[in-house]
Amino acid sequence: MFENTRIKLTAWYLLIIMLISLLFSIGIYSKVNEEFSRFDKFQIRLKQDINERNIVLLPGPRPNQFIRLDSQEIQAARIRFISALTFINLVIFVLAGAAGYFLAGRTLKPIKKMLDEQNRFITDSSHELRTPLTSLKTEIEVGLRNKKLDIKTARKILESNLEEVINLEALSNNLLELAQNGNLVNKNAMKTVSLSEILKKAVNKTQKMADIKQIKIRSNIQEIKIIGVQDRLIEVFIILLDNAIKYSSNKGSIELISKIKDDRVLISVIDYGMGISHEDLPHIFDRFYRADKSRTKKGYGLGLSIAKKIIESHKGSITVDSTQNKKTTFTVILPA
Repeated sequence: MFENTRIKLTAWYLLIIMLISLLFSIGIYSKVNEEFSRFDKFQIRLKQDINERNIVLLPGPRPNQFIRLDSQEIQAARIRFISALTFINLVIFVLAGAAGYFLAGRTLKPIKKMLDEQNRFITDSSHELRTPLTSLKTEIEVGLRNKKLDIKTARKILESNLEEVINLEALSNNLLELAQNGNLVNKNAMKTVSLSEILKKAVNKTQKMADIKQIKIRSNIQEIKIIGVQDRLIEVFIILLDNAIKYSSNKGSIELISKIKDDRVLISVIDYGMGISHEDLPHIFDRFYRADKSRTKKGYGLGLSIAKKIIESHKGSITVDSTQNKKTTFTVILPA
């Protein structure tokens, strides 16, 4: 499909270029031919003047021979000029074809990338939606077949179903966010916000999860002002803290550290859990990417993708450094 479209686009490029080239060639030939014709007429008038005035010529070619020879040369010049124009147009045709094919590829490349990403997004979304739906369907079918179903068992099935529905709701919300591409952040809503306030709210949102695992969150955040959308930045640090808590050991610790380097603000979220393998690090921000199963058994692998998009919308970046079974450091870099 992509190759056929590329060839068609190349053909359109070639058609347009050759039409322009041929029109120029016709125009140039018309002007040159006018000059040839004018010179030819001048030679004819010269012959008539010589005959009328009985001018005695020196030994050499006779007037008729002289004029006939010039006419032949003019005709030969016309042919040579047409041949030169034809050769030039053939060269343009070859060069335009090669350049058109190259430019068509460059033009279609981002479109192809977008379509591939869209198809991958649809495929991955369908796969992720199928898992909780299958779980719901299986539990309901088993419950309906159980003739001795009591209230306690039914309640467990409903609780499990509710959990899957909540997961589906979270997944659909995340999919909608990712489908917005670059519209995750409203540029008009950006204003000066306090970094310490953002992290404080993010910690408060995740504190209950940390308390369940008896994890301490140590914060060493400076009072720094940044430009951004507060709710979106809070969401980023909730995602990072949520990951850190999930993959930290019980009674572990998480550190939040900020510093200013040049005109950038660096905020690090450090956990001392299982870490991420070297092979998985380059793909950790990919949508739906499944790294080590023990690390991705919860969630759908969308949080970090959303976090990255939000930070990039703030003209920042996010990096990760990890050593397995030691520590993982996510660093958010934003303009100060």
